Amino acid sequence: MSTHPPPVLFGAFDRHNFGDLLFPHLLAALLPGQVFDFCGLAARDLRAFGGHRVAPPPARPTQLIHAGGELLTCSAWQAAVMLLEPAAAVDAIARYGDDPAAAAAWAASQLGTSRSMPYVVGRDALAAGGKLVFNAVGGVEWDVLPAAQRDEVKAALGQADWLSVRDHVTQAALRAEGIAAPLCPDPAVMVADCFSETIRQHHNTGPVKAVLDAFPHGYLACQFSADFADDASLDALANGLSRAAAATGLGVALFRAGAAPWHDDPALYEKLRHRLPPGAARLFPSLHLWDICALIAASRGTVCSSLHARIVALAYGLPRVSLVPPQQGRPPDKRAAFAETWEPDAVPRSVTPDRIEPALLQALAVPAGVLRENAASLRAHYLRSQAQWAGLLTP
Repeated sequence: MSTHPPPVLFGAFDRHNFGDLLFPHLLAALLPGQVFDFCGLAARDLRAFGGHRVAPPPARPTQLIHAGGELLTCSAWQAAVMLLEPAAAVDAIARYGDDPAAAAAWAASQLGTSRSMPYVVGRDALAAGGKLVFNAVGGVEWDVLPAAQRDEVKAALGQADWLSVRDHVTQAALRAEGIAAPLCPDPAVMVADCFSETIRQHHNTGPVKAVLDAFPHGYLACQFSADFADDASLDALANGLSRAAAATGLGVALFRAGAAPWHDDPALYEKLRHRLPPGAARLFPSLHLWDICALIAASRGTVCSSLHARIVALAYGLPRVSLVPPQQGRPPDKRAAFAETWEPDAVPRSVTPDRIEPALLQALAVPAGVLRENAASLRAHYLRSQAQWAGLLTP
């Protein structure tokens, strides 16, 4: 029996966000000989949603793997707010949102760390000789980070035993800083390989079966974040989805991919449903990880602002369209960056709501074989990358 402490699998799986809930399942399935400690910034039990019981990392771990996600640009303020209940998040934003110094002090007290980029752990937090891995991480907003935050992240990345990034925008930003990082697809490209049976079981019962019964000719799985809260965005979403549903004969299943603050607001989904033709859309009530995966996998295509909803559709060889809000001057888009890096040119990238119908028709016209081949290629690429760092871990 090993006398080594388990490797720490570290990420934002301490809050309800679809991709973050998925990462620890994937890494545990892909490294079956390992037992992990599942760690984030806060102690949380998300097993009711298909997640894990999560704890802060132990003192001086010997092995720490950053499991994935947009970790390189998540500030302490953002992390602290997203770990709150929604009402408390509204209060914190009102109290500290316009005062960066006060916000930083409050975030440090909430998180119990002085790191300004707390989901990035450097070698100084590990035991002597420890192994430090960054697996397919993202940071498309690197260029808008303050210099002090970039320096903190660069110091940690420079100490890593392995670093890979999931998109060309992050790779180019780090290259400009003198940091070489190979590309690796997001771990979620492996979801169909690792969990097809679990997901298939969720097709046949409960909320997914209700959607399949309601839309016997098929449906689009649709998700959007709180960034679309204004009336103009909701009107544009409704118009685009109405035209797409009329053009395809498909229903619309509205699902949430995250219940943490700054993610998906259930009130907005109700407002959108009322803007759509009667019977055209159905609210999907479940926030369970495997129900969401099953809803996407059983769909005819996905229209979403969630990157990981898109990647799950990719993993199943399905058409997908990413949504971005129509506001001007938005920062670089992680959805477009991922698609530009890994997907065929024929597959639409990110569109504003007024472009839903043509983008969806374009996506539906891509040959199924092209989509399947893309998924298979990314699975092979991910496994090659993981094999290069998995040998660093002590069983």
